[in-house]
This record gives sequence, C-alpha cells and structure tokens, in this order.
Amino acid sequence: MTNDEPLTLPQVVSPDVAVFTVSVAARLAGMHPQTLRTYDRLGLVVPQRTRGAGRRYSPRDVRKLRLIQRLSQDEGINLEGIRRIIDLNDRLDEALARIDQLTALAQQLVANDEHLARVFTGETDGKVWPGRGRAPRQLTTT
Repeated sequence: MTNDEPLTLPQVVSPDVAVFTVSVAARLAGMHPQTLRTYDRLGLVVPQRTRGAGRRYSPRDVRKLRLIQRLSQDEGINLEGIRRIIDLNDRLDEALARIDQLTALAQQLVANDEHLARVFTGETDGKVWPGRGRAPRQLTTT
C-alpha cells in the first residue's frame, strides 16, 4: 500500500466521533492535509476542535471529504456547486431522520391506544371526522 492510497475506515467507530487528526483524515480521504485545511476555511467540512485548536475529523467528515473529491475530480463540479450539494444532502438527511422519528412516534401512539388505529373515518360523500366508526350523533333540540 502506498501513502497516496486511501485507507478503509474502521467500522467500530461511531460516525460522529471526531478521532482523526488532519494527517490521518487526509490519508483516509486520499487528499493532501492542506486541502482539508482549505475546505475547513471554506466551510465545506468543518472538523471539531481540540482544546488546543487542533482539528479532529469524524468518519462522517471523512465520507464528506471523499464525496467532495469525487464530485470535484470525477464530475467536474466547482466548490460552490459542491457546497450546495452538501447542504442539500445534509437537509435531506435531517428530513429523513425527522420522518423516522415521527413514524416511530405514530407507531407508538397507535400501539398504546387502539382508538388511534384509525385516525379518521370518512363517508363516500366526503364527510370526514376523527376516530373510528360512525359519525358522531348530532343532538337535536325540539
């Protein structure tokens, strides 16, 4: 293995734990350490900092660095385009995580209350009301 060849990321490390120094992250991403510093200054990949202001990269950061390299070298996308792609990817990840949270919450609510198994009931004429079964009876006064 040469020094220029990217290493395989270990699978036992949490994706968000910042454990890699600039030189190790650069080697894992197949980049020069100065490139990582430049990307940090540009805000593309902002690593966590130690108390002494040293940069520490997480496995997620390294994956992002690899994405930047692929988009730049293989796809010919400029850094501003890459910044937008990363921002959209981050927003998509957040939205998908929120969907997972809401789905789990809905499943928990349904499991805890059989009346919530049906959120609403509707008739063929378009009338809709909450809950299951027939429409609530209207009280009439005579």
